[in-house]
Amino acid sequence: MSGPGVIPGPEGQTFGGTSRLVRYANFVKLPHTLFALPFALVGVTIASYVKQVRLVDIFWVAIAFTAARFAAMGFNRIADRHIDALNPRTALRELPSGAMSVREASLAVLSASAIFLGAAWMLNPLCFALAPIALAWVLFYSYTKRFTRFAHLVLGVGMSIAPVGGYLAVTGAWSQPWWVLIALAAAVMSWGGGFDIFYALQDIEFDRANGLHSLPARYGTAPAIAIARGLHLLTVAMLTVAGIGIGAGAFYWAGVCVVALLLIYEHSLVRPTDLSRIDAAFFTMNGVLSVTFFAFVLVGRVLAQ
Repeated sequence: MSGPGVIPGPEGQTFGGTSRLVRYANFVKLPHTLFALPFALVGVTIASYVKQVRLVDIFWVAIAFTAARFAAMGFNRIADRHIDALNPRTALRELPSGAMSVREASLAVLSASAIFLGAAWMLNPLCFALAPIALAWVLFYSYTKRFTRFAHLVLGVGMSIAPVGGYLAVTGAWSQPWWVLIALAAAVMSWGGGFDIFYALQDIEFDRANGLHSLPARYGTAPAIAIARGLHLLTVAMLTVAGIGIGAGAFYWAGVCVVALLLIYEHSLVRPTDLSRIDAAFFTMNGVLSVTFFAFVLVGRVLAQ
């Protein structure tokens, strides 16, 4: 089954202008940083129940997350530049269009990787020791759609590093009980994997024609949406488990309820017979979801003081 309602053309969420700043922002889709950064800050907020958070910790967490995401997205653009050139939806990206050279992109990725490792070093020894593993994983993702339909989950695991990293940045140690961070990571993994399935609905026919793998390309539109729905049910379940583990208060639980409602609304925007609102489901709703959940967690923490 193909993806009806998707019109090939330039991507959304692209800034206008020709300056170097705009070029780099578009190169790594800078607005998408809002997807997972709030979950890193959720990790920081939950860690504050264990150890006092310093402003410098928040600063280095933000730097580390932004640099890691820049490196991951930039590397993905380099790895996929020949594929992107063939796809009408992505042909105007910076590398296939010639707006940026591979050398310039590679230097940017190397610089971002170095900044990420430096920020991890500034946090604590555990973060610095784990940073190369995290970086290797998010770079590895770029090649997975060449050999596995489960690339969405690989991306989700990469995103799940955010709340774990935020927690470890403050405490320098694993959570107690141990399964709290596992539950938070699973929540973000299933959330990210689910919305990446939505994103892949746009390229079903292209992926099939070019030997690329995804769950939508393998199973079709309706089954892929059903899988995404199951993953997002898991998201709510794992946020619930994490809340039990930390003895969460009313604001945390209100945040979980809002997440559930936003996911229901997100799924109402995407139907097997109408994919015209994927941009709203993928870009807008996921940014709203992560920011809103963080806000509830933060307010609950402030009021608990």
